[in-house]
Amino acid sequence: MHEPSERTDGSPVRIGALAPLTRPGWTEAGRHLLAGLELAAREVNDAGGIAGRPLELLVRDTAADPHRAEAAVEELARLGVAAVAGEYHSVVARAAAAQADALGVPYLCSSAVLDALTEQPTDRVARLAPAQSRGWRIYADFLLSGGHRRVAVAAEPSVYWASGTRILRDHLAEHGGTVVELDARAAVCDELAGSGATALLLLAGSPEPAVSIVKAVRRDRRLAEIMIGAPAGQPEFAGWAASLGGDGAAIPFLRYLPERLGPLGARVGTALRERLAEAPSFVAFEGYDTVTVLAEVLRTGGSWSSVAVEGTRGEIRFSRTPGISVWQWAWPPIQVADRDPAEPDRFRILRTG
Repeated sequence: MHEPSERTDGSPVRIGALAPLTRPGWTEAGRHLLAGLELAAREVNDAGGIAGRPLELLVRDTAADPHRAEAAVEELARLGVAAVAGEYHSVVARAAAAQADALGVPYLCSSAVLDALTEQPTDRVARLAPAQSRGWRIYADFLLSGGHRRVAVAAEPSVYWASGTRILRDHLAEHGGTVVELDARAAVCDELAGSGATALLLLAGSPEPAVSIVKAVRRDRRLAEIMIGAPAGQPEFAGWAASLGGDGAAIPFLRYLPERLGPLGARVGTALRERLAEAPSFVAFEGYDTVTVLAEVLRTGGSWSSVAVEGTRGEIRFSRTPGISVWQWAWPPIQVADRDPAEPDRFRILRTG
């Protein structure tokens, strides 16, 4: 880490905060991520800051654009930040991680799950979210447990969606399952009706085209028995329920929360609800935990390998995980959940891992 705890002049310790706050970024996720980051920063400062120096977030909007993220990291490095934090979109976080690593700036990724967050192993980058290969394999096991062995994916072009498709295909194949790839931008219903699939996974952005695909499938009588799933977590956010109502329920997705929050998580959840004026998503908790970890590392002058912090979702420790190029919290809690058809604002936990 940089030298923030060594100065005693009262100048702020600056952390660059990346989040998708405008379209085409997933702005709901960005808003929740920023709420968590800001709440934790305020609490750090209320508790005396970093060795008496206030913590200051320099927020930059990535708008889901890797080039904007690269430019933001370069600017933040020039401004002398002690670290960079945040980001939700995997492809954007990968660009930010590469730039931070190249410039020698520590980066703690809050939410992106793409396994290959950096091309080469690095000690400068760490991640709080579980790797995609772990979460999506748990999701594949959930599909198999429900008898789904022929699964269709409606996918947009992206390294992230392609990686997810590969994980699902490989894991299902081990159990005699297959994946049928459909173009999320084409006539999904006609292709799905003739595919023989019993489940359709939305590997596509929210609200569009994911919301339109759900509406089309729900209204197609040929597809009445098709289960819709969304491993990337689209139904987690209130905007999903607002756009789809009952049609958005019973769509299983991944979220990174324990079955029950402990005292810290419950307290933070209440504060986040007040800040957001709605139920906080797991992304908001990831934001809070990000700043909590960084504050501890900056206070102690330690490294990713030495940190042990109570987070909102359990004790956070980083380690080297085979196949993962960055320091990884191994492992955050993982749920497969959905919205209850009888009460779409309530979540049901279907599987944990």
